[in-house]
Amino acid sequence: MENKDSVQQYEDKKVRSVWDSEKECWWFSVVDVVSILTESVDPTAYWRKLKQRLKEEGNETVTNCHSLKMKATDGKMRLTDVANVEQLFRIIQSIPSPKAEPFKRWLAAVGAERIEETIDPEQAIDRALETYQRKGYSDEWIQQRLMSIKVRNALTDEWQKSGVQKGREYAILTDEITKAWSDMTTRQYKNLKGLKKENLRDNMSDMELILNMLAESTATNISKKEKPDTFEKSKNIVQRGGKVAKQARLAVESETGESVITPQNAMQLNEIVSELLENVSDINSEK
Repeated sequence: MENKDSVQQYEDKKVRSVWDSEKECWWFSVVDVVSILTESVDPTAYWRKLKQRLKEEGNETVTNCHSLKMKATDGKMRLTDVANVEQLFRIIQSIPSPKAEPFKRWLAAVGAERIEETIDPEQAIDRALETYQRKGYSDEWIQQRLMSIKVRNALTDEWQKSGVQKGREYAILTDEITKAWSDMTTRQYKNLKGLKKENLRDNMSDMELILNMLAESTATNISKKEKPDTFEKSKNIVQRGGKVAKQARLAVESETGESVITPQNAMQLNEIVSELLENVSDINSEK
C-alpha cells in the first residue's frame, strides 16, 4: 500500500490524514477529529471511552477501525486510530457535541435525499444537473455528462443480467474498457490528471467523454446481441467495445496531430473555457 501523509485544516486546527492509493481513500486521525468536535482537554481518553462504549453497543464501525503510523506532536511516528470518511461520519453521529450537530444535520439531509431519489430517480438527475452547474461546467459539457451516465447505466444493466458482481468485478470491467480505448488503466488515467478520489468522467474533456461513451455503448450493444453468461465473456466484450473506441481515437489523433488524452482535470478545463469566454467578450467589446 502506497501512503501519502497530509494534514487537513478545519477551523485552523490540524487533522492528520493519509492517502491510500491502493484503496483510493483518505484515512483520518480519529483523535484529531474528536479533539476538534469535543474540545476535550484529553481527546485520547475521550476517544478511548467512546470507542469502548461503541464496541459494547456492537458498533461495526469501531470494530473495523485500524491504526496507521502518523507523526505525533513530539515529531515521532506513532500508531493512531484512523477512519475513512464513512466510518468517520458514523463516529461523529455518536459524539454529543454542538460542533458535531452541523455534520449530523447534513447527514440527515443527505439520507432524506437518497430516499427521495429511490422513490423518484428523476430527482437524482436534477440534483446532478444543479451540482455540475454550481461547479462551473458548461451546459454543453453537462448534457454530454448526463448522456454518459445514461450510457454507463445501460452497460451496468447488461453486466447485472450477465451475473457480474457489483464492486470488484464492476471495477475490473471498467478498468478493461478504459485500458482498451485509452491504453491506460483507470488509476493510470487518474494519475495523469492528478486525481485521487475524484470521478474520472467528471474530469474528462468533451472528446474523452465521447470516446468513453462510444466504448461503453458498443460494449452494451454487443452484450445485448451475444448475451454473455460468465464474467470472462463480459470481459471479452468490454475489451472489444474499447478497441472500437480506440480506433476512433487513433483516427482523430491522426487527423489533428494531437493526443485526445489530456492531463487536464476539471478545474483546468473550466479555466480554459472561462478564458475563451473572456477573450470573446473582450473582442466583442472592442468591436
